[in-house]
Amino acid sequence: MLWTSKDILNCLGQLFSRDMTDFKTRTTARARKQRNFTKMEDHVIQNETAFYSKAEHYWKEVPPTVDGMLGGYGSISSTDINGSKKFLQKFLGEGKGKTGTGFALDCGAGIGRITKRLLLPLFRTVDLVDVTQDFLDQAQMYLGEEGKRVENYFCCGLQDFNPQPERYDIIWIQWVIGHLTDDHLVEFLRRCQSGLRPNGLIVVKDNVAYEGVIPDAVDSSVCRDLNLLRSIVSRAGLNIIYEEQQQNFPEEIYQVHTLALR
Repeated sequence: MLWTSKDILNCLGQLFSRDMTDFKTRTTARARKQRNFTKMEDHVIQNETAFYSKAEHYWKEVPPTVDGMLGGYGSISSTDINGSKKFLQKFLGEGKGKTGTGFALDCGAGIGRITKRLLLPLFRTVDLVDVTQDFLDQAQMYLGEEGKRVENYFCCGLQDFNPQPERYDIIWIQWVIGHLTDDHLVEFLRRCQSGLRPNGLIVVKDNVAYEGVIPDAVDSSVCRDLNLLRSIVSRAGLNIIYEEQQQNFPEEIYQVHTLALR
């Protein structure tokens, strides 16, 4: 889910509603916040089953459109895709160390916005995985003629999904990691690593918090800061080989970073 500045302020307002009137109080609260958000499950997710079921329910109520996939910000889709394409093309090609263009996996694919505009133009075959069957049904119409090159539509939460070993050149994971607990994200990234072909890449593109973990009670997700995300990547046994921030998004949209992992 896209995060705006208003979303962040609302969440922070819910978490810290006490009036902090002096510097000592503010400093104590800041230290407490940093301790509380060191590991997301300890303080943000109290009921793992409810965390996942609430997210599934939220997405079942979202219209299967580009605007729905982007939380009402359908206008940024082209900017997003263009940035992703430039990022991805740094790695694709032939020769030593280059990533192949045979198979790609779109994680949290929704109706196939990324598959249609980014992955199918660059890869021979694409698989989609999403937790919402209605989105995958819509994807088969949305993708049109090029959808014939989609081999699999997997309806599954990423916490339970197992990519086929050594199948994919690219595993693209965008705006969905906030729906996984830290431990489940580590485990999923490890499974993704096993799903890569030689010189394959995992790409994570997502919202990034300025500090700690910010929960969203509306869609049952969280937004992590870069240090926490890097720590999760390290726990999964992966290395960040390239990283950049998405440019030219509206000011009210929270910062988005793209990481290439191997």
